[in-house]
Amino acid sequence: MKVKKYQASSMQEAMKKIRADLGKQAVILQSKTVYTGGFFGLFKKKAIEVVAGVDPNPRPEVKEKSRIVPMIEKTQPAVTPINNAEVLAKEVKELKKILEQYSRNNKISLEGVPEELKSPLVTLKEQEVSNDLIMELKQALLSKWKDSKGHVDQREALIWAKEWLLNKIKPLQEKTSQKKKYINIVGPTGVGKTTTLAKMAADSVLEKGKEIAFISTDTYRIAAINQLKTYADLLKVPMHVVYKAEDFTEAIKQLEDHDMIYIDTAGRNYRDERYVKELKSMISFEEEVESYLVMALTSKENDLKEIIDKFSLIPIEKFIFTKMDETKTHGTLLNLMCHFQKGVAFITNGQNVPDDLMEVDAETIVDIMFGENV
Repeated sequence: MKVKKYQASSMQEAMKKIRADLGKQAVILQSKTVYTGGFFGLFKKKAIEVVAGVDPNPRPEVKEKSRIVPMIEKTQPAVTPINNAEVLAKEVKELKKILEQYSRNNKISLEGVPEELKSPLVTLKEQEVSNDLIMELKQALLSKWKDSKGHVDQREALIWAKEWLLNKIKPLQEKTSQKKKYINIVGPTGVGKTTTLAKMAADSVLEKGKEIAFISTDTYRIAAINQLKTYADLLKVPMHVVYKAEDFTEAIKQLEDHDMIYIDTAGRNYRDERYVKELKSMISFEEEVESYLVMALTSKENDLKEIIDKFSLIPIEKFIFTKMDETKTHGTLLNLMCHFQKGVAFITNGQNVPDDLMEVDAETIVDIMFGENV
């Protein structure tokens, strides 16, 4: 295993050096900001220090055989001539109805709300926080405004709003998190489960000095196994691939001396409950197993609610949200927390391992909702 340290003025420059030296198969293990040079502690230059590695004996990729789907001839139904103007007029009328309905459902009345209280309400609306939560905050602000007899400015109103939200989500965030030995990562396809798992594991090894291991149940995608195997090799930790419940039990026995075991599961279309049932039959969800549901903040909120409902068959401890850097609005995060009464363990905001992984508390989520830097 070849591991080297690089220093550059920017991450882009560091990546060029790494690719030129180690090739495209290199994986970033750790990165941090450092300061170099200077004179008597002054005029130091900011730089990026990156630790990267590459497997000197990479395994060849296994390509899946393409399936040939026979074409089926269909008899085209006869097309009845239709007046295009009538069709267009009908579609416009239906579209107007949809827009009017959407406007009614999403309109929040600020009538009677003092000007000093409006800013935090508008901010949460822009973040696409649900109307129910915004109306709840509105009533809380009006109540405090009455108690203060109107002696309040915008800054104090923002403080009130933050206190209200903090008290609402703090009990969810204070639930036990990552205290168990077996950390199980589940979720739909394409949300970055394996990368997130690698970030969590790298933090446990590099920052906390834990003895960890990987178990993969994702036997559907060879690329996923190869990806996790690369991280296992770079971190110098064992990895087991399991195909059935007996394999999982055997792997647990062999890894009983390790501090933490990270379990990667297959990303499938979980609208079909049988996939969740397969997962439940594969893994023994005993007391030592803690499961996190990974979802992308770029997904539609209704789709995420359906995914969470499907995963209700297994005990989900907390949520992990990925791709925060790919969207400007983060209200979905808060909406799902409050709707399902579950906290958020981590948020990812990039691809770098392990840096772009935030372990969040209630205060951090409040700052995200009100547009504060985190």
